[in-house]
Amino acid sequence: MSIISIILLLLIGIFLLMLEILFVPGMVLGFISVILMIIGIIFSFRNYGTGTGFIVLVATGAATAAAVYWAFNSAIWKKMQVQSSMDGKANIHAEDVVKIGDSGKSISRLNPMGKAFINNIQVEVQATNGFIDQDKEIKVEKIQHNKIFVVLSE
Repeated sequence: MSIISIILLLLIGIFLLMLEILFVPGMVLGFISVILMIIGIIFSFRNYGTGTGFIVLVATGAATAAAVYWAFNSAIWKKMQVQSSMDGKANIHAEDVVKIGDSGKSISRLNPMGKAFINNIQVEVQATNGFIDQDKEIKVEKIQHNKIFVVLSE
């Protein structure tokens, strides 16, 4: 096999690896790219000796590492990343707003967790025993580590 064929195998392998990283997830192209690169390295050892084989091996490793680094730092990768951030929050200061014994109404089904309005504030709550349907009157039973536990009002 000529050196041009070996270089072509290695370049196709690196190109398929970039396609795998940037566009086509699923490891099929990545597997094929690794096989092509291994075949190119094996043929370089077999046809051109140990010295050339090691040079091709190191050059392939360096080129692959550089290509992967470029792929993850490219503009294409940045366009595909999620740029938004979550602005939701947990019951950060539940003890300041909600007290034990306060009443409210469940917004969603508490299965056992869900949303409720207590003191005109929407909070996440947990039913202590069983499930509580939507639009039911509830009462705060206890508060532990910013987690509000409720029971069905009687």
